[in-house]
Amino acid sequence: MLDRPRRTPLLASLILLALFVAVAGAVAAEWAWVMDLDSHGEAARDWAGERAWLREPLRAIELAFGTASMTAVTTVLTLALFVKGHRRAAILVAAVMAATALLTYVTKVFVGRGRPVWQDPEYFLHSNAFPSGHTSSAAAFAGLVVLLAVMLVRRPGIRRLVSTLGVLTWAVVAADRILLGRHYPSDVVGGTLLGLGVLLLGVALYNPLPRSHALKAEPLPEAYPSARRLAVVLNPIKVESVEQFQTLVTQMAIESGWNEPRWYLTTVEDSGTGQAEQAAVDGADLVIVCGGDGTVREVCAELAGTGIPVGVVPAGTGNLLARNLAVPLFIRAAIDIALTGQDRAIDMVEVDGDGLEPTHFMVMAGMGFDAAIMEGVNEDLKKKVGWLAYVVSGLKGLMFPAMKLEISVDDMPFTKHRARTCVIGNVGSLQGGMNLLPDAAIDDGLLDVVLLYPRRFLSWIPLVLRVLTRREHNAGESVARMTGRKVVVRASGEVPRQLDGDTIGLGSELRMECIHGRVLVRVPRTV
Repeated sequence: MLDRPRRTPLLASLILLALFVAVAGAVAAEWAWVMDLDSHGEAARDWAGERAWLREPLRAIELAFGTASMTAVTTVLTLALFVKGHRRAAILVAAVMAATALLTYVTKVFVGRGRPVWQDPEYFLHSNAFPSGHTSSAAAFAGLVVLLAVMLVRRPGIRRLVSTLGVLTWAVVAADRILLGRHYPSDVVGGTLLGLGVLLLGVALYNPLPRSHALKAEPLPEAYPSARRLAVVLNPIKVESVEQFQTLVTQMAIESGWNEPRWYLTTVEDSGTGQAEQAAVDGADLVIVCGGDGTVREVCAELAGTGIPVGVVPAGTGNLLARNLAVPLFIRAAIDIALTGQDRAIDMVEVDGDGLEPTHFMVMAGMGFDAAIMEGVNEDLKKKVGWLAYVVSGLKGLMFPAMKLEISVDDMPFTKHRARTCVIGNVGSLQGGMNLLPDAAIDDGLLDVVLLYPRRFLSWIPLVLRVLTRREHNAGESVARMTGRKVVVRASGEVPRQLDGDTIGLGSELRMECIHGRVLVRVPRTV
């Protein structure tokens, strides 16, 4: 709906508002068919009144969705959207809810309809009835919830759940107004038409999708003339619809002055290397990669040193590189940054080890508990709940056995350590936003190493708090840090290992070297 021409929501809103006006006119004129419809409200109220257990729940619903409560919820949602950077969506939420409340009040005054006489005498309301304010605000808010779910929630299951809860909330509120005897059925119908009509009118007049972050920025200087050739490497299983994604990227690319993109889809056998190589051979001036951290890693490594910038559209679970580059997880915004952002040279890490062919990583490597988490993730659960699957896996393996390690930094003599996990990072923020390596920078030419050794199960809690708050002066032997350009880690036995969140099998050694400024990536423009 958001990508369609404005006339689509505008036409729908005009139809709904016209129906609302028609119902309001029929109520004011007391037409017979409206009176017949509304007469059923008394029967519904009597049915609810005979069931004493319904009394308190119905009253609770009435209070929960009253003016004060809805104002508070709207304010919280608006502020949350502003904080997350979805400012246009926040403005739409505030405007739709305010306009709905205002039009509801004005219509109540003009129609001047009294409340049903079969209300509960203990809580009798004397204000005007048409339209139902509870229902109009609930309908508008439910519509906004569905709109935001479609716009912001990637996982189909979660999106359907959120949308269903929004619609059910409206239905519960609408039923509550009739069962309590507060409103006639036509009041509820009118409130629903008004709330949805205002919502669609708001979408038609003010699209909540973010505008380009470079809309008001000066054009970036180009070192050499560009033919504006665009290539897109796409992992097709990471998007709901390949066709819709291709349409979106093509539309935004043309609007941003790029040629229509060439598409390169990854396969099970080739997760990005061959596609990136072919894009470079075909003369791409920019390569956008859409996929998880594994696909992003392969494309970045293949294009390292070529001078071809890589635009990252995160579509995985961790999306660690995107998070550390301040690339938003909202796909449309990420595409915009890939097309219109500025280039930044970042580090890449070469790595090998026993049983491991020479390869690379962009974000981090891990041995021990950290890698065991990746290994133990339930893939079905991961598809449904995303990064929370890592939390579940982590809780199961908190007491991963301690490892005896030897570590050499920058060819210095090996030092001996004990740890449950060893993380070697090119960035600071890891899964779940944990800032495990606060001094790490993706363009400083250095690797940061952290060793964690909680001795008991409950020791994880203070240890994690010390790491997150950087209060490690009392950590004793439970935390150790090192920094250098080259790092070699050896374990006394075979342990789980991972690169950028992908397991690479058991092994006892990893040898790593940071290659400074090796890859060009697109990041948001600085002001």
